Amino acid sequence: MKMIANWRDVALRAFSMWANYLGILALILPELIFWLTGVDTNPRIWWSLGLGLIVAGIIGRLLSQGGLDGDPNTRWTSPLTVAAALFVVALGQWPGKTQEPVIPADPPAAVGAPSEAATLAYLLPLLEHWEDVRLVAYQDIVGVWTVCMGETQNVQPGDTYTLEECRAMLTRRALEYRAGLHKRLTRTTLETRLTPQRDAALTSVTYNVGVAGFGGSTSVKRLNAGDIPGSCEALTWWNKAGGRVIRGLVNRRAEEYRLCMIGVSGS
Repeated sequence: MKMIANWRDVALRAFSMWANYLGILALILPELIFWLTGVDTNPRIWWSLGLGLIVAGIIGRLLSQGGLDGDPNTRWTSPLTVAAALFVVALGQWPGKTQEPVIPADPPAAVGAPSEAATLAYLLPLLEHWEDVRLVAYQDIVGVWTVCMGETQNVQPGDTYTLEECRAMLTRRALEYRAGLHKRLTRTTLETRLTPQRDAALTSVTYNVGVAGFGGSTSVKRLNAGDIPGSCEALTWWNKAGGRVIRGLVNRRAEEYRLCMIGVSGS
């Protein structure tokens, strides 16, 4: 295989090469952001941006196969390549048939945060369903020692519990995570934007990923800003473990999304 004579210039200056470099970077960035900050950004935006840049690079390479020779089509301003990138990015944002519509939230119907009992009525069955009940300590999918229904605090190899002890632990810890989440919510959010079902859904995600991670998430920020549908949508982005999408987490987030949307008009 023989390299082209001006490969260094092409690698450093060609539009097609830089479009591909930036496209690959756009595909990697969400993982880097998640790894460095714990914030899970919207993967659809990054995917469409990366794909658009790569497609533009391919088209640009086809139009300028001769290299950097002064041909107008080799310029980074080539209208066709820029148009192709914009088209693919727009296509990636186009709502699919299965995407939930953006529905405005109903005006607040009641004032006051849900009681612990009201939230637990939805939260405990949800956690028991999705958190695997294990009476003997084990290592989870990313190697963290876990026991009962997802408990990781002070768990050691060989720890054992009864089912009753696990349920008592789950109730106590779920309320701790709920209290931690509520500290990240504004007074207006606590008093006007939480139903027992929505409180349970958000607490379930918090129990799964931690207060530090979810407390600063886009979902919480949107809820505090009054965007309830947007908050429910953003909680579904937390579907990864060990840097990859997990089908079980996708299904769990779908159920939490359904609970979160109860009380929003049209749901």
